[in-house]
Amino acid sequence: MFRVFPQPNSPTNSQDVNAIMDIKRTYRISKVNWQGDPCVPTDFAWDGVNCSRANDETRIISFNVTGNKLTGPVPKDLRENPNLKLSAANNPGLCQTDSCDNNQKFVIPLVASVTVFVLITIASLMIWRLRKKRQEPRSVEILKQKNREFSYSQVLHITDNFKTLIGEGGFGKVYLGTLEDNSQVAVKLLSESSKQGYKEFQSEAQLLTVIHHRNLVSLVGYCHENNMKALIYEYANNGDLGQLLSERNSNVLKWNERLQVAIDTAKGLEYLHTGCKTPIIHRDLKPSNILLNKSMIAKIADFGLSKAFTNEEDSHLSTQPAGTLGYIDPEFQRSGQLSKKSDIYSFGMILLQLITCRPPVKREIEDVSFIIDWIKPKIECGDIEGIVDPRLEGAFHVSSTWRAIEVAMSCVLPKPTQRPDISFMLQELQESLALDNTLTNSSLHDSAVNSELITLVSAR
Repeated sequence: MFRVFPQPNSPTNSQDVNAIMDIKRTYRISKVNWQGDPCVPTDFAWDGVNCSRANDETRIISFNVTGNKLTGPVPKDLRENPNLKLSAANNPGLCQTDSCDNNQKFVIPLVASVTVFVLITIASLMIWRLRKKRQEPRSVEILKQKNREFSYSQVLHITDNFKTLIGEGGFGKVYLGTLEDNSQVAVKLLSESSKQGYKEFQSEAQLLTVIHHRNLVSLVGYCHENNMKALIYEYANNGDLGQLLSERNSNVLKWNERLQVAIDTAKGLEYLHTGCKTPIIHRDLKPSNILLNKSMIAKIADFGLSKAFTNEEDSHLSTQPAGTLGYIDPEFQRSGQLSKKSDIYSFGMILLQLITCRPPVKREIEDVSFIIDWIKPKIECGDIEGIVDPRLEGAFHVSSTWRAIEVAMSCVLPKPTQRPDISFMLQELQESLALDNTLTNSSLHDSAVNSELITLVSAR
């Protein structure tokens, strides 16, 4: 069961964003969180920037440039505008009176940038006056709900001073924690030298407060105190899929267990693609981002790179690198065109790895092999034994396995339009598992009957 929650506020008006970005760039204003959208999410708005939201539109209404070593005169229109609040203290070289020397070289870019920003702000205020004065109720700030916010001292306590390291990723290190009710959690810290930025950290926190599904990892809480930034998740007792498929793992996953992991992952992906009001692309599906709890239920994790569609079209142009080598859609690498089918390609690679226990790209001493090139000739000659993970020792049903292989290969077709959607794949995998169960039960029944006949013959 799941509920659909309303998405966060709409992005800041593009004209406001262009104006404030121009000011930031021209005067090299350096603030830690001056990145991404200035106003959204509301809990992570830029320091010194105040915003207002009315009629589904978010606008900047004031800003603070205190202590930025700015120089030159402040435009008269900006100083005397009653509808815009400006805080510019602790800027010794900044003149805020009419007696300034307007011939300084740095005046021109300041006047141009700020004047544009002031005109935009005034225009937006006039539009608001013409519209209905009633504003929509403010959305619930889920991150600040009780029992979801942890202090730094609480994080230290539940992790026993960061005693047990259980993982490390793009954000930083992940530690094992124990809550007061003895339930275990995973505490992900954002390190100052992390490969992924503060904005991605915010994105994951914001996203996990509004999406909930049995096959998505659950956010327990967060910490945002001084320099400490941490996300606290439910703990996955059985680690991630990458660890379970590793040759170092002596407990080999059975064929039906592998199909169930694939089905669970497909259900989580189906929710992201079709169950959310605004469809979400994960962008970094891979075995290490699929966690398994003590009941071996698979859950998709790590939403720092996820993207939500801003319109009803099934694509989005992205110039930012995303994903992991081998699991990235080649079409996305070529064109930058991101869509749900990019996740489908990644899922197909995961499914092939579940079947073969081979990574998408295998590097040997003098050779690099790709799983698609490796598997195609084996499929053509019907070599099912040569495809399936040899550690299964033939403990699989051929018809069930071929069906799963067909699903996987359809996911990694070169053109995104050729690939199926996630709902179709989920149905095919469920039928593959049902077929495996039917054949297994039939084999057990036949074995029991044969055993009974042998016993009767011996008795005679």
